[in-house]
Amino acid sequence: MNPQTSTPNKTVALVTGANRGIGLEVTRQLAQAGMTVILGSRDPAKGEAAAASMMQAGLEVLPQPLDVTDPGTIQRVAQTVEQRFGHLDVLVNNAGILYDTWQQASNADLAVVQEAWDTNTLGPWRMAQAFLPLLKRSPHGRIVNVSSGAGALSSMGAGTPAYSTSKAALNAFTRLLAAELQGTGILVNAVCPGWVATDMGGSGGRPVADGAASVVWAATLPDDGPTGGFFRDGKPLDW
Repeated sequence: MNPQTSTPNKTVALVTGANRGIGLEVTRQLAQAGMTVILGSRDPAKGEAAAASMMQAGLEVLPQPLDVTDPGTIQRVAQTVEQRFGHLDVLVNNAGILYDTWQQASNADLAVVQEAWDTNTLGPWRMAQAFLPLLKRSPHGRIVNVSSGAGALSSMGAGTPAYSTSKAALNAFTRLLAAELQGTGILVNAVCPGWVATDMGGSGGRPVADGAASVVWAATLPDDGPTGGFFRDGKPLDW
């Protein structure tokens, strides 16, 4: 850490898949709450464009190229956070893909399933491993895994096998990591933002701001807040 460039008193958040949809709105809401937010985006140009209007409004948003399937980009962002801030307070694992309504388990293309798992499950896992050293330097570390009711075993049906299994596994990872970090001050939770009107969710869903607020709730929990849970709008969901 370079003490000349670090700002240890800043509350710093990192949001993956943040150039559009829920991730963009989570970034906006966290920045409006006074945080410095790193906006992660696979496409650097889209990330910079997404950040521009917020930066012009006086919000502290730092766009960074970030592909959660690429350990190299993850490490580069981790080094940037280390050098500029020396710590991380909030990690929002939002990047997600492939709501595969056209498939069922019996005929699923396993290459599609593997692609979904690589982003939706292993992506957050890679991010957590890379950023835990920085989160452990925060007195109020928070990890939010943006999940889905589609990953709940209690209500799982026959559709979207790649997406549903990847989100169920993300929920399992949430439980494992929360239990491991019990007592460290880092709270780890999964959040379903609900059916939201985004590019993935399609029209007819709830407003993006409402879905994002559900994620922001978990990102800003008090120190005595829950860990290892699955929530929507601050209320527990069945696994």
